Amino acid sequence: MTTKPTARKFRIRRTSQGGSAKKATPDDRPPAPESVAEEDKAATPPRQKSAPTKADSKDVATDLEAIRDEGLTGRQLRMARRVAHKNGLNPTSDLDAVRLLRNRGIDPFQRSNMLELVVPKNPNGPTQDTDGKPDDKKKAGRIQLPQTMPVDRETLPSTEHLSPAEMRDRQISEIQQDITRRRRRKMGMLLARLAFFVMLPTVLAGWYFYAVATPMYSTKSEFLILQADSAGGAGIGGLLSGTQFATSSDSIAVQAFLVSKPAMLRLDDEIGFKSHYAQPDIDPIQRLDADASNEQAYKTYKKNVKVGYDPTEGMIRMEVIAADPQVSAEFSRALISYAEQSVNGLSEKKRDDQMAEARESFEEAERERREAQQNLVNLQLKGDTLDPQAVIAGMRAQINQVELQLLEKELELAALLDNTRPNQSRVDGARGDVRRLNAQLDELNARMTDASQGENSLAQLNVRIQMAQADLATRDMLLQSALQQMEQTRLEANRQVRYLTVSVEPVPSEEPSYPRKFENTLVAFLIFAGIYLMVSLTASILREQVTS
Repeated sequence: MTTKPTARKFRIRRTSQGGSAKKATPDDRPPAPESVAEEDKAATPPRQKSAPTKADSKDVATDLEAIRDEGLTGRQLRMARRVAHKNGLNPTSDLDAVRLLRNRGIDPFQRSNMLELVVPKNPNGPTQDTDGKPDDKKKAGRIQLPQTMPVDRETLPSTEHLSPAEMRDRQISEIQQDITRRRRRKMGMLLARLAFFVMLPTVLAGWYFYAVATPMYSTKSEFLILQADSAGGAGIGGLLSGTQFATSSDSIAVQAFLVSKPAMLRLDDEIGFKSHYAQPDIDPIQRLDADASNEQAYKTYKKNVKVGYDPTEGMIRMEVIAADPQVSAEFSRALISYAEQSVNGLSEKKRDDQMAEARESFEEAERERREAQQNLVNLQLKGDTLDPQAVIAGMRAQINQVELQLLEKELELAALLDNTRPNQSRVDGARGDVRRLNAQLDELNARMTDASQGENSLAQLNVRIQMAQADLATRDMLLQSALQQMEQTRLEANRQVRYLTVSVEPVPSEEPSYPRKFENTLVAFLIFAGIYLMVSLTASILREQVTS
């Protein structure tokens, strides 16, 4: 099988020993295409098949073995094969090419053209003596180029008679085996990382939940807040009365109180919350320090006391967790009593606020009405009369009466004077009556004038008394309205009374509710797996960004 001298990049070199194919090193690359083209042009004679040698196979093997012992480099052997092809020879291997050329008297390493690739004059390269053998003394301590090493022919598989398809299949098989090995190695590393970062923490968590964790008992209770029945109401408040929405704010306030620090402090003062969770029988993770602060105790309290409010049903559900079922039930009952006191306090404060405002308004109206009445009495006592208007009316009546009498006397006098011979005594009497009535009328008019003019007149006093009476009437109306409002507020406050009703009483449990061993172990596995996945993805993205 011949090889073309114009092969590019790397070529597979076959050794005469039948060793496996290997890629040529960068130092063993073929000459440039230009030099190869010139060498092909120089070789004008056509190729001819070399005549078969007369030496038997034993002599040929001996010659090849001697050439192999010379330690020729791969570059020299490739050059010998090219020279053999130029001279029309058909060698079976690189060593056979050297043998055929030497049999014809041709030096395979002679420099015939400056463009040929020949043995470089590298002082570090191997040198040969006159007999063609390398100088071992000169080779010592020098950097040698890749060269053919003597190998036992029987130890390596023969590749001299493999076709290109078989060579390609063998290379593909080797590549597949290498890929399989790398995949197995990567899979092993992946399993090792998963075992260390995921499985080992999961096993430790499961060991804690199954063997170390202290069993905790849960006591559940349910209660709701009700409003007192009302006769009815107007507006949205009347529509929502009797439903869970009417007491939603109170329920939320009670829920916030039960999970607050004051509830925890009161529970600790009355029953001993800290001392229970600081017992040495509890595992170290759930145990509370003996000298723990209120903040640390409050964290444990929030973890073991769970209160939830359902707005659709208006139900408050509470769960209390403790190391002893009886203690858990006792804690639950104490918290329910605290909630009931809180509800009573909220409704009582609301009632007191409403009643206080109504009572204050009523007292203010009553005080103002009393002041108006006192002002009226003072005005009446100031004019030495209780009713100036009646006095003025009496004076007006007297004036009217005197005017009527005066009119009668004047008519009578006129009638007497109409006689031709009137009675003088009667005329004098009528004139005297008219004079007296005029005097009386002038006196009454004077008194009336004094009563209706000036700051201290009866008319001014009458006006002030009328205004005081109107103010008193207004204060009476306001007092009556305040009284009605106070009564209505009292009824409304009675309707706003809140009651806490326990629907599910706290009962001690017989079996521990926590820890949930399987569920907690599964959650721990998912958490560790998620953390590993996120870290792996982040590392892969960063590695890709850095390498790109």
